[in-house]
Order: sequence, then structure tokens, then C-alpha cells
Amino acid sequence: MRRVLLSLVALGFAVAAAAATPEDRLSAVFDAIEANRVDEALRRVDALLRDYPNFRLAYLVRGDLLLARSRPLLTFGNVVKTVPQDRIEGLREEALARLRAMRSRPSEDRLPRYVLQLHPGQKHVLVVDSRRSRLYVFGNDQGRPRLVADFYVTLGKNGVEKTREGDQKTPIGVYHVTGNLPRSKLTDFYGAGAFPINYPNEWDRRRGRNGHGIWLHGVPADLYSRPPRASDGCLVFANPDLESIGRYVQVGTTPVIIADAVEWSDAASVDAERRSLNAALEQWRADWQGRDTERYLGHYSQRFGAGGGQDYAAWAAHKRAVNAAKSWIKIELSRVAMFRYPREGDFVVVSFEQDYRSSTLSTTMRKRQYWIKEEGRWKILYEGAG
Repeated sequence: MRRVLLSLVALGFAVAAAAATPEDRLSAVFDAIEANRVDEALRRVDALLRDYPNFRLAYLVRGDLLLARSRPLLTFGNVVKTVPQDRIEGLREEALARLRAMRSRPSEDRLPRYVLQLHPGQKHVLVVDSRRSRLYVFGNDQGRPRLVADFYVTLGKNGVEKTREGDQKTPIGVYHVTGNLPRSKLTDFYGAGAFPINYPNEWDRRRGRNGHGIWLHGVPADLYSRPPRASDGCLVFANPDLESIGRYVQVGTTPVIIADAVEWSDAASVDAERRSLNAALEQWRADWQGRDTERYLGHYSQRFGAGGGQDYAAWAAHKRAVNAAKSWIKIELSRVAMFRYPREGDFVVVSFEQDYRSSTLSTTMRKRQYWIKEEGRWKILYEGAG
């Protein structure tokens, strides 16, 4: 009977190990180290390496554990000087990034300040915290974000806030996934596949930022992961993580918000800001539909720029002429999404389906607007097809 029980216990451990992610298992190794259970930690890391022999960080931890039998360890990577120190430093930074993220997951009552509203068709939103080398996946819970998963991520060699081609930086901003490139269409460098995003977006171009080819992608087969700052600007993941993320992605729909450090807020504050912006959007719609052109134009900043490149004065003159020719206008908005822009203060990207009917024209389009708060009032800074 005792032998049967032991077999069941061993089977339970095996099932648990199979269900846990490599990062979960690495966390268990760290827990054992902190509890001074070195032999247990060594058994766990050996099992991890049997399943993931390309996980270089796990080899570094194993080396530390072997050294710990003869002398105290002061930091990760106490290896001989013949090993390239830049490689060790990268693994050390990865270990610390993973450990910090695992030990300080956001609580359920904290929400990313950027996600004000998801439309019903957006099942998930991806939020990147660059300082923590972490991507958070939030599900759409009746328009509000709910954390469902998070993953370690590698970013640009030179950090964030991309401005030009070749600067090896990752952009900061609000983007969306534009494609799905399978492994079969790519070289091994991109691992399990790639998801391009729409950098540079309208705001990037207005700010003079350029470059292209910012993707979420995997790693070559001989790697499990890369250090926190090791890409040319892309967001790079372990291949199993990229495959997991891919299950949350809807091409053309899933937002990707990249911040230097995620600002967390409470639900009441996020709700208040969403109501404020929705009220401004509804008043804009009502004034346009009511053909009160001056009130309608008052919703636009004097710094406004339209998709066609017109400045405010030229665009306003055009709108006055167009609206004067209408005997009636009917406008309906649906599928409204709102995302605060990282690093830009009171600046929000709003997108929606616009159903426009008038005495002379009927159109339906997806529209994107950038709203900014000026002297306490929300104003539209940019507007175009989206």
C-alpha cells in the first residue's frame, strides 16, 4: 500500500511539472534556494533542463547551485572568468527580471491606466511593461480589462522610445497586430512565428518617427530565451510563450500597448476617466448630427490635423461648406475602444465604427481619433480612417 501511495505522489509531481510553465518551474527552483534547500533546487533545475535543454539561464542557476556546495553565492552567475562576462550579465539580468515579475504580480484590484474601454470584438489586449521586461494579457470583461496571463519579453538593445530606422529601440505607444506570419514562412531566427504591429502609427508619423518591421516573434531553436535588452527593436519571446500569446491574438483587432513602465490604477479612477471621455465623444456626435457646426468645430484642437494633411483652418472651412449643404445628418457610433497613450499625459486614442447618413451621402467606416485634454476639456488632435 505504501508503495502505491508513493507512486501516486510521484505521479502527482510529474503531472504538476508537466502543467507548470518553465518559468513556474524556475520560480520553484528560486523558492528552494531561498529556503536553503540546495539539493531540492538542484533536482528541480536538472528536471527543468531535461525538458528544456536550451534554457541557458537554467544552466547558469545549476552552475551556481554546484558552486554553493563549496562557497557562499553573492549573486547569479558566479562563474569562472573564462566565460564571456557580457553573456553572463545578460543571463543575470534575465534572472532578476523574471524573479521580480514573479514576486510582484499586479493584484486583481489594480488595472492598467491605459485600457479605458475595449469594444465587444476585442477579446484581449496586450500591455508591455518595458522596465519589467513583461507582457501582460488582459481579457475583455464587459469592456474592462482582467489579467489572464503574463510573459517575460526581450526588447530593444538600446531601450525604448524608437524614433528612427536602425536605432535598435522598441517603440512606446498604442498599436495593433496587423498580421500573423507562421514559422513556415520565416527563417529560424524568428522561431515559432511573428505578429507584426502597425509601427509607425499616425501619431508616430506626425512626430517624425520612422522605421518599420516591429514584430512580436520567437527565438531560434537553439535558444529558450534572450536577455531583457537584446533585440533590434522587436518584442521577442520564448517560442512556447509566443505560441501561448498567439492564442489571444486577433489580427487587425488586438491592441498592443507598449509603455516604459505600466501605470496601475483602481477601477473607480479608470471608470471616471472612461465616462468623461465617452461624454465628450457623445457630445461631439450630437453636435455634428445637429448640424451645429461651430459647436462641432469647438471639439477640435487648434493644433488639429486631419488624415489628409490639412491644418485646422483649411479643414474647418471645408467642414462649414459641407455641413451647410446638408438638410439633415444622422450619425451612429458603435464598437468604441479607448486607450490612454503612454508618456503623453492626458492623451487618448479612440476608435469606433461610424455610420454616417445625410441628405447627400451615406458611408460606414472605421475611424480613429486622438483626444487631448486642453484647459480641462477634451479636444480632438487628429482624426482619420482607422
